Amino acid sequence: MNSLPRPAATAPASDTPVYEALDLKKEYDGGQVQALRGVSFNVNAGEFVAITGPSGCGKSTLLQMLGALDRPSSGTLNYRGKSLPDAVEPSGYRAHQIGFIFQAFHLLPTCTAMENVQIPMFEGKLGTKQRRERAVELLEQVGLGHRLDHYPGKLSGGERQRVAIARSLANSPSVLLADEPTGNLDSTNATHVLDLLVKLHEVQKMTLIMVTHDMEIARMAGRTLLMKDGHIISNGLNKSAVSSNSEAASV
Repeated sequence: MNSLPRPAATAPASDTPVYEALDLKKEYDGGQVQALRGVSFNVNAGEFVAITGPSGCGKSTLLQMLGALDRPSSGTLNYRGKSLPDAVEPSGYRAHQIGFIFQAFHLLPTCTAMENVQIPMFEGKLGTKQRRERAVELLEQVGLGHRLDHYPGKLSGGERQRVAIARSLANSPSVLLADEPTGNLDSTNATHVLDLLVKLHEVQKMTLIMVTHDMEIARMAGRTLLMKDGHIISNGLNKSAVSSNSEAASV
């Protein structure tokens, strides 16, 4: 088994893609259910990629593969040039390499916002004071410096998702994986959360991969992978990204 590199949040540019998938397949029930049917793609450092398509097309299964929450039945999946399924410790990869944002927040109801954000840090070397300071910093960054001691039950849906985003940043990952991060939010809170994720991507140069069923949200990304029946049927730059790149080249 191979150990994985541990990049900083602002990892230097590299010719090696962050993710490389080749003929990736996932089967359940002895092959009766085929969630992924030969998926191939690359994701480069600093990209914002949306994965979209109808329910049941395999997009969440694919994100779980990237997050080492599930293993492929066959095919190749590399993270920074090394096999992700063969990583020594998937929990270590999830704790230090990536930040994962779920639709259902997954906050511990008996812990305050500040305590929830500190949870991923317990696997690191920070002391109690440092963990607390880091949690305060992150919650202030997502606009919740005034809600540090509130429990999830006392927070709105948008606030809970912002706590989850702060938690995902606890160990300074270079990659954010977001699974329908606005799925449980009203339109106002959804806009706030999306704006926050886009800002994190742009300011911190983070690689952002987001699963969404909403094509309007998908168009905010630089590139969209459109899935259907376990296949990627389209993989291309969004018009806004092409326009931005053209403008940058002309300056």
